[in-house]
Amino acid sequence: MALMTGNQYRESLNDGREVYVDGERVTNIAEHPTFKPIIDVKARMYDLAYEPQYKEAVTARLDDGEIVSRGYKAPKTKEDLTAIRNYVETVLDDLGGVVYRVGDETIGEMWSLYDAKDKLKEIDPTYAENIEHHIDRIARKDVFHVSANTDPKGDRSKLFSGKDGGTLLHVVEENDKGIVVKGAKFETAAAYAHQAFVKPTILNWEAGEESMAPFACGFIADMGAPGLKHICRTSLGTNKDSTDYPIATKFEEIDTLLIFDHVLIPWENVLFHRSLASAAYIRSTLHRYSAFNYVLRVLRRADYLLGTALLNVEQTGLTKLQAVKEKISQLINYREGINAHLTAAVANAEVSPGGLMMPNQSLLYTGRVFALSNFPAMAHLTRELVGGQLAVTPDSTTLADPAIQKYVDTYYSVGDWSAEERGKLLYFARDLLNSSYAGHRTTFELFAQSPPFAQQMAVFNSFDAEAQREMVRKAAVLKPAVSLTSL
Repeated sequence: MALMTGNQYRESLNDGREVYVDGERVTNIAEHPTFKPIIDVKARMYDLAYEPQYKEAVTARLDDGEIVSRGYKAPKTKEDLTAIRNYVETVLDDLGGVVYRVGDETIGEMWSLYDAKDKLKEIDPTYAENIEHHIDRIARKDVFHVSANTDPKGDRSKLFSGKDGGTLLHVVEENDKGIVVKGAKFETAAAYAHQAFVKPTILNWEAGEESMAPFACGFIADMGAPGLKHICRTSLGTNKDSTDYPIATKFEEIDTLLIFDHVLIPWENVLFHRSLASAAYIRSTLHRYSAFNYVLRVLRRADYLLGTALLNVEQTGLTKLQAVKEKISQLINYREGINAHLTAAVANAEVSPGGLMMPNQSLLYTGRVFALSNFPAMAHLTRELVGGQLAVTPDSTTLADPAIQKYVDTYYSVGDWSAEERGKLLYFARDLLNSSYAGHRTTFELFAQSPPFAQQMAVFNSFDAEAQREMVRKAAVLKPAVSLTSL
């Protein structure tokens, strides 16, 4: 059986990886206060596969009978996509919060490259073999797989012409063992993952020249590889009270600047190299599958907005007001709008070029834009419904002080809600909406699956508008379309 346990996952991180945070090198990452909460969450996810009530939902069986994580089995049918959704929702239900970088949402980028296997074979047959091997290996070894996409933002004007990669990650040497790479990438969760699919994020590869070839590489990097350094940002949950910050203290995912200081990538881990065509392909199809799992997480965030708003207005009787019901309805519309896109993307799923079943691309990408572009407005609406106490309520230690208990009970108790319970709800709302963690999440969601303009380009490129053109040609009695292939 390939599935890891939570303890095996923790132990696997002791591989000598070079991790830095808050001015120190981390010696035991699984026990370090910055990383322990989120590592414990990931360990819990591994353990779910061993619990009878979860096993069916979180695991799947390969063709040869081996049991693997449900999130790592490539979808071949619509039922597989439905099972992936059930898997994500089951995990989030158990965790009681939203975690973005846990592996299932990044394996989809490998599936996207799998869809290009015929093109890869034309460049080098070993590339297609490598991608198939690694997709299989991820599932059978149950490794925590992430994706290293984002580049440090230097002089980006050098990239627009497609003639100069600047300081972007690139190949500096080739030898009989593999390629040697230098540069940097940002990636969430890299410091406590096993490996990353590293790839370029340049958009305009079509304008590229031969000088750009060293930058056009994609590979699997072991997160404990010699020469790889993890420079991590400070946690927003460390040293905070878990009652006052129930989300940040448990679900803070740490972002890492990965420094590749002449890191050797073995040939068997190279997925493409000096191939501008492959780099362009993966950039345009990167989120073909991964956006599905990602938007499922935003749906759960919408559920938390709705639930937080409802509990706050119900405890004070404000749901009797039509204006309040109208605002709640807007949150319901938002939640169900995301749900409808995801449901329809499965119902209208498409067979991919590689023979996999991918969510309907137009519905998936429009759903992503709908979810992310409307989230700030829905969060603001939730703030309105929660009210000003969101900003002024004292912390839990103060509310529990015996010396002022009678005042706290008088002014914070309402109906069946004790002062303690109201305080806990307000602390959850604050961490969801107003805390440093909340602000970080909103920015993360804005860029995690590419910047907004790129998301809109995915919508534009995935929607087949020929039916609409033909409707207008017919209604306006226009001449038939001229076939571009006949010109």
